[in-house]
Amino acid sequence: MRFVIQRVQHAECVVDGKTTGAIGKGFLVLIGISDTDTEEIADRMLKKMTGLRIFEDQEGKTNLSLEDVGGELLLISQFTLYADCRKGNRPSFIRAGKPEHADPLYEYMLKSCAAMLPGVKVERGIFGADMKITLLNDGPFTVILDSEELLKPRH
Repeated sequence: MRFVIQRVQHAECVVDGKTTGAIGKGFLVLIGISDTDTEEIADRMLKKMTGLRIFEDQEGKTNLSLEDVGGELLLISQFTLYADCRKGNRPSFIRAGKPEHADPLYEYMLKSCAAMLPGVKVERGIFGADMKITLLNDGPFTVILDSEELLKPRH
């Protein structure tokens, strides 16, 4: 599982001219799911993401979490995060999760975030849709979480 987390001042997802999700200050999270990902992996990734302290405190240090600042979440499924560009010029998406596996896991993550952070607005994209995403990256501040790295034993 891969997350690209962008600290934003605002973000919006539009599908067929209709807004499916919009947030103010918070995280826009692009989520790539592989066929080997599970709810347990999702739980660990969400716990790490929601605990990230990447908002500035009064002293200008990145010391505050999403919840600390009353931030919001916009979660977008994005299978292209599993693009393999090693051969040729056309990316292969063979490692991306098949829709019958990835869509339920995406829905699980939306519900889990709402349950983990009851006071936080959680917005969404539409799985598999042609989405138009607008955002104002704050910083810019972008963090990548990869479950293969996150769950690897430390030496």
